[in-house]
Amino acid sequence: MRYRTRVTAPAALIGTAAALSVAPSAHAAGGRSGTPGPETLGDPVYPALGNDGYRVSAYHLDLAYDATTRLVDAEATLRIRTTQALTRFSLDALGLDIRSVRVGGRAAAFEQAGEKLRITPAATLPKKAAVTVCVEYSADPRRSLPHTGWVPTPDGFAVACQPDSAHTVFPCNDHPVDKADFTFRLTVPTGLRGVASGHLVRTEQLAGERTAYTYRSRSPIATEVVQITVGDYVIKDRQGPHGLPLRDVVPTARAAALEPALALTPALVEWVERRLGAYPFETYGLLPCNSDLAEPFGFTGLETQTLTIYRPKYLLQEESKIGSHMMHELVHSYFGNSVSPATWSDLWMNEGHADFYGLLYRYERGWPDSLGMTTMEARMKDTYAKGDQWRATSGPVAAPNAANLFDSQRYLGGVLVLYALRQAVGEDAFNALERAFLQRYRNASATTEDYIAVACEVSGQDLSGFLRDWLYGTKTPRMPGHPDWTVNPVASAPAAPRRRRSGHHDNSATL
Repeated sequence: MRYRTRVTAPAALIGTAAALSVAPSAHAAGGRSGTPGPETLGDPVYPALGNDGYRVSAYHLDLAYDATTRLVDAEATLRIRTTQALTRFSLDALGLDIRSVRVGGRAAAFEQAGEKLRITPAATLPKKAAVTVCVEYSADPRRSLPHTGWVPTPDGFAVACQPDSAHTVFPCNDHPVDKADFTFRLTVPTGLRGVASGHLVRTEQLAGERTAYTYRSRSPIATEVVQITVGDYVIKDRQGPHGLPLRDVVPTARAAALEPALALTPALVEWVERRLGAYPFETYGLLPCNSDLAEPFGFTGLETQTLTIYRPKYLLQEESKIGSHMMHELVHSYFGNSVSPATWSDLWMNEGHADFYGLLYRYERGWPDSLGMTTMEARMKDTYAKGDQWRATSGPVAAPNAANLFDSQRYLGGVLVLYALRQAVGEDAFNALERAFLQRYRNASATTEDYIAVACEVSGQDLSGFLRDWLYGTKTPRMPGHPDWTVNPVASAPAAPRRRRSGHHDNSATL
């Protein structure tokens, strides 16, 4: 039997009756004066992703998990603000069984077409109107889909939505440029635990031997890094630098074996704070997914906000094997989560920075990398030699497409750009511009051009041509400070850099 506890969304999502009603002036003869909202945000990598005509300010996700059927019954309540008068608008949605839609408290017509949920409200939504949209639906985490954000486990599920699969978990404007506040209410059978991004604000004991856990984010979250998990977990609390609360969500049966890896986090946070400033969120921790599969999902770890998901078996290794990648994922709290990519072409800023600091951490600790190298200079010389080949097979660093988005070019290629920038401006200026960029775009999204502008401003140099050559050029520029470094010629049929299989993100040099 499926069930869901009917609740009222938080006041922040409800607003006033006036805000939810449609102004009489919005109605023209025939009843509608607006236009349908565009079903895209024009992303250069995923042009069909996202929807225009509105922005989302907050989501309230109310999910109930039935351990017998292993299905999820849900209601998503979105607080949106229109940017134009809308006769119709759409959300991204795939593989969700939609039962009903209400807009401003009134039933709305809807249809599912491809990966869009098209919604026609009872009356035109005026420009700059604040409106709630409530979608009731159910989902099967085990359903076979062209792509999915669900990670089914023997005792529940987790989610791993990057880059474009959050809308298989909940209807949304699925693009990192439209970040929003999140509240999650997870109803589970007593004995299981529901956990999500953010911090726990309420626990309710319900009839029928069920428990509801409510989590709320203190900072906006991009849909692609939301975390929701249900299973037989124990919460391991510890303290980080400056009293930062750290919480790991650990499979009960694996807690003792995983403790050595989890205990590394406080020192990792202390290291990164010395370089990038105070950790930007209310908590941090790891979620070793409760699965015995060799590959329960297509990557080693993913930076879901405040709670990084990992393959549990990976974390059973010694520190020298995992510490560099743990730093990679932690750095994503800054580059990727706090400052999100404005388009998926800007992914190099996420992955390049995560690998840059992850490698620095590795070499400081004296751990050889996967090529046996022990210094950043040696690894960058090796990467530099491959530069033209990678540009030929994977495109420039900041010009990916959907097929090569997660190639090594976005990871080590991004590191090479940052290394060249540091060589050009010096370590002090580089460190200053990194912090300035993070501060300026905290809790927002930023483009590659935004990063270039901050680099020019803080360094006091016109670096625009220099950085655009490194980021968009088809040939690898000369490396400052290393005139002796050479680039291998491109063969007639150059070998591609190690490329992800479908859904894989494991091109990080920190692995």
